[in-house]
Amino acid sequence: MNTMNEKKRYFTIYSILLGLIITIALIGPLCMSTDIYASDMGSALQAPSAEHWFGTDKLGRDVFARIIYGMQLSLGMSLAIVSLMAMLGTIVGVVAGFYSGKVESILMRICDIMISFPGIILAIAIAGVMGGSIGNAILALTLVGWAKYARIVRSLVLKVRDEDYVTAARLSGGSSLVIMRRHILPNTLPLVFVTAGMDLGTMMLEVAGLSFLGFGAQPPTPEWGLMLNEGRQYLQMAPWLMLFPGIAILLVVTVFNLWSDSLRDILDPKQI
Repeated sequence: MNTMNEKKRYFTIYSILLGLIITIALIGPLCMSTDIYASDMGSALQAPSAEHWFGTDKLGRDVFARIIYGMQLSLGMSLAIVSLMAMLGTIVGVVAGFYSGKVESILMRICDIMISFPGIILAIAIAGVMGGSIGNAILALTLVGWAKYARIVRSLVLKVRDEDYVTAARLSGGSSLVIMRRHILPNTLPLVFVTAGMDLGTMMLEVAGLSFLGFGAQPPTPEWGLMLNEGRQYLQMAPWLMLFPGIAILLVVTVFNLWSDSLRDILDPKQI
């Protein structure tokens, strides 16, 4: 009991930190009066000061303001990718596990093909073919990541589909769609939510990585990975251009990972 109370306490702490990050991402840009796209060459590459807390970039734009705007973009992209991966993978996993036979074999072989490639390498290849943009980066990472959810959901459906209440639903005349929606899908959602929570931090890193390589957000978008790429050529002259976006990525990803780990401990029945 003490162990569970401690886990709940940590989960509460991490949830507060996560809520603070989300609040800053949503409200922060509304409180900014700085134009993050306007150039001011007279203020270019200024060191951190009372006027510019995180300094300015090569075009004189305020780095602090761009990081706040970038937080909203990075969180939005990560949530969109994880949501699309989870929805697509859950649908495929439920269908494959419920119908079995040839349907399951075909869908699982597709999953095997997707999983056999290194995820980020395949995402780079897909984004490179389609061209660098936020939409293409989201699509590329979604196409790479859905297969994991499909395999997880399928394994759960295989355990649930022969339960007595599912058999009773079949005998009472319930259609396959109704049975999957009412009796099978709800049993898969807790693990899907935990997996999605654990993927949020990873997706933020991969989004930043694609943008850093030029396959994600494009200038002048204030995306953290793109800001790192733009600041690397000024590393010795203006190290704050890479330091502060890097710290932002580290802090936000760490909070997401700690929160997802604590969420898993709370929802995992074996831990209770």
